[in-house]
Amino acid sequence: MSTTQSERLRELLEPLVTSQGLDLEEIAVDSVGRKRVLRVVVDSDTGADLDQIADVSRALSAKLDETDAMGEGAYDLEVGTPGAERLLQEPRHYARAVGRLVKFQLAEDGELVARILTVDDEGLDLEVPGVKGRKATTRRLGFPDIVKARVQVEFSRKDKKEEEA
Repeated sequence: MSTTQSERLRELLEPLVTSQGLDLEEIAVDSVGRKRVLRVVVDSDTGADLDQIADVSRALSAKLDETDAMGEGAYDLEVGTPGAERLLQEPRHYARAVGRLVKFQLAEDGELVARILTVDDEGLDLEVPGVKGRKATTRRLGFPDIVKARVQVEFSRKDKKEEEA
């Protein structure tokens, strides 16, 4: 049986999010001054567009209105996606980040910045950029070796088509 409000909210809202073809990534209830804010983060393998966000927001709002899950006080509902510099925690997060540059904090080797090439049940194949004119190398990284991983924003990444031209 759930004990925290976030766990109870997850049990209530996750089936609605899933029925919309999305994954419920995160739920947080925060106090901002006198106001409470329920933040719901959703995503999918193909991403979530504004129409999907609006649809799931309406469905969640209706469900919350018919229950007392948020209690009597007023609150704001915010529904969104993980954002550009998302934290990677589940294997599906890594799969969605294939081709992206990621900063890894490793259990034993400090930090590593590399591009995710492939993902399987045990871990990742990475392309580690070369330093000072050296060629990039590949590296295998198991999920247990990763303490933390976050997608990096790239402003000047060359598209593969540009590199081949």
